[in-house]
Amino acid sequence: MTDASTKTADVTIAGLTKEFQTADGTLSILRGVDIELNRGDAVAITGPSGSGKSTLLYILGTLESATAGTVSILDYDPATMSEAALAKFRNANIGFIFQDHHLLPQCSVLENVLIPLLAGEGVTEADAVRARQLLDRVGLGERIEHRPAQLSGGERQRVAVCRALIGQPALLLADEPTGNLDQATAESIGSLLLELSSEQNVLLVCVTHSAELAARFPKHLKLQDGQLVSRAEG
Repeated sequence: MTDASTKTADVTIAGLTKEFQTADGTLSILRGVDIELNRGDAVAITGPSGSGKSTLLYILGTLESATAGTVSILDYDPATMSEAALAKFRNANIGFIFQDHHLLPQCSVLENVLIPLLAGEGVTEADAVRARQLLDRVGLGERIEHRPAQLSGGERQRVAVCRALIGQPALLLADEPTGNLDQATAESIGSLLLELSSEQNVLLVCVTHSAELAARFPKHLKLQDGQLVSRAEG
C-alpha cells in the first residue's frame, strides 16, 4: 500500500513531446508538456486549431504514443504495455466522449450504453441496472428502446455520456463534446458532464473551442506554442 505522503498523481505527464513526420520535415506539435491531475479534477483545455489539443487528449487516452517524455496513468506507463494489455487497461479505466456521438444505429439506446462492456467480461444484470440508472439520470429513462435516429442531437450525446461512464472509469476524456450542438443544448451537455464527473468522482479532461464551456470548468488550461499554460486570458 502506497504511503499517502508519497502517493503520485493519478495522471502525470512530464516533458511530453509529440512530433509527426511530414513531406516537409518534422512537425512538432507538443513541446515539453507537464501536468499532474487527480480524480475529482475537471479540466478544460483550449487552443487554436492545430495546437495539439486532440493529440494531447489521445495520448492521455492511450490512443497515441508520445515521441518523448513520460506518461503515467493510474501508476501505469502506457509505453511499456503490449497492445492487448493497453486495450484492456483503456477499456477498464478510460471513458471517451467525442464531438460525434458514434452510436450504432442498429442498436437501442440501452444497448449502445452497454457496448463497452462487451469487450470485457460481458454484460451482467447489475450492468443493465446501472445503465438504466445513468439513462434516468440524464432524462432518457423512457427512451431506452429507441434507436439513435429517433433521438435529437442532444439526446444522442447524452447517450454517449452514459456509454462513457458505464464502466465506471477513473478518467473521462471529452473531445469537443458540444461542437455539433446548438447553444442551449451545449450548455445542458456541459452541465451534465460537470455534474456527473463530480458525482462519479471521475477525472474529467475536456478539449474545446468553446470559451463558454471552458469558463465553467474549475481549471482552464491553454495550449500555446506546444505547451500548457494556466487559465487563458481574454
